[in-house]
Amino acid sequence: MASSQTQISSGSDGDLRYAKFDERKRKRMISNRESARRSRMKKQQRVDELFGETSRLQSQNKVVTDKINQATDMFVSVASENNVLRAQLSELSDRLYSLNTVLSIVEEVSGLAMDIPRMPEPWQIPDALMEPWQQPITAYADMFNC
Repeated sequence: MASSQTQISSGSDGDLRYAKFDERKRKRMISNRESARRSRMKKQQRVDELFGETSRLQSQNKVVTDKINQATDMFVSVASENNVLRAQLSELSDRLYSLNTVLSIVEEVSGLAMDIPRMPEPWQIPDALMEPWQQPITAYADMFNC
């Protein structure tokens, strides 16, 4: 009988060991599932954050692009106005030269002394036409709200 009790108790011990093993395995599976679920949730949260950041960066990019386009439009406008002013300067310089030529001829023919203004050299024209209080104002960075 003693040997049959040993077998029975060893069988019970085996069942307990298997039961403990199965319990550990079940707990590990549950733990792994929870860990995987947390990992998926973190991953989804990160994806959502990245979509939000993408949207925010696209919005900022549009604002910067709009400001660049606005600055470009202002530059084109100022450049075309500058070209008009240069053309007017050239026309007025030619006119002044013609009037001075007429005055010189009148002075020679009449013999009267006339005060004929001297024509500035072309490289002196911008400086000659501007008084110190008419000097251009250099623009600061925020002037055009860019």
